[in-house]
Amino acid sequence: MPQTSSPRLPLSRLDDATEQLQTRLLRQVGQTINDYGLIEAGDRVMVCMSGGKDSYGLLDLLLMLQRRAPIHFDIIAVNLDQKQPGYPAHVLPEYLRSAGVPFHIEERDTYSIVKRLIPEGQTTCSLCSRLRRGHLYRIATEQGATKIALGHHRDDILETLLLNLLFTGKLKAMPPKLRSKDGRHLVIRPLAAVREADLIRYAELRAFPIIPCDLCGSQDNLKRKQVKAFLLEWERLAPGCTDSMFASLSNIAPPLLMDHRLFDFRALRRDESLAGDDDAWLDENGS
Repeated sequence: MPQTSSPRLPLSRLDDATEQLQTRLLRQVGQTINDYGLIEAGDRVMVCMSGGKDSYGLLDLLLMLQRRAPIHFDIIAVNLDQKQPGYPAHVLPEYLRSAGVPFHIEERDTYSIVKRLIPEGQTTCSLCSRLRRGHLYRIATEQGATKIALGHHRDDILETLLLNLLFTGKLKAMPPKLRSKDGRHLVIRPLAAVREADLIRYAELRAFPIIPCDLCGSQDNLKRKQVKAFLLEWERLAPGCTDSMFASLSNIAPPLLMDHRLFDFRALRRDESLAGDDDAWLDENGS
């Protein structure tokens, strides 16, 4: 059964640095929620808590927005205890109780399954993610959640874009809002526009009790880590390039790509009646 009480935030006054960063993050999260319709009146939002900086930041910001929003929505925090050796099971419940957040802890030994099925040295992310997703969908149904909130941030989205581009032959990333294949669940990512560096700093300022991951977080051979390093290096060499990459995800031109499912190239014909002699659909660097 979920632990319930009235949500509240610590009453102590924030210092100036924390308040300034929090204000910026709230503005980014609020804009994303508004732009993509992530949370609506009457929603019951299930915030998935891993114990990492991203999920702590997500919960903290949503609780603040819950107090300020002109609409009513409920929040329940959910943690999947995957039975990793040495996992400090007391940390999250103590934190959530202190914040007065309704929560549910689900104990499932997915750690042993992953370690048994994945040979030593191979990445565990795919299987771990699939097992975790299945449990979270089930829990969302049991808890009556209308939205499942994940803590993926802007850097996660850009890394996923490059991973798919370089290794899967697909031009896709992580959308702010996603419907599950069976249509029963809506997954939302309110932190989609938030930089990881800001979440790291926010976690430090708010002194969240971070719990390290001994599965995916401990692997050194991940392509995602390599892509992260690649993006950091390019941002160092060309400051602002990741801003441009992120902007491109909402500025797509299907006629200038090659997916005939999105644009009917076969039906494209000359049309001499069009005014002007320039290619208006090309940008200045599109030739």
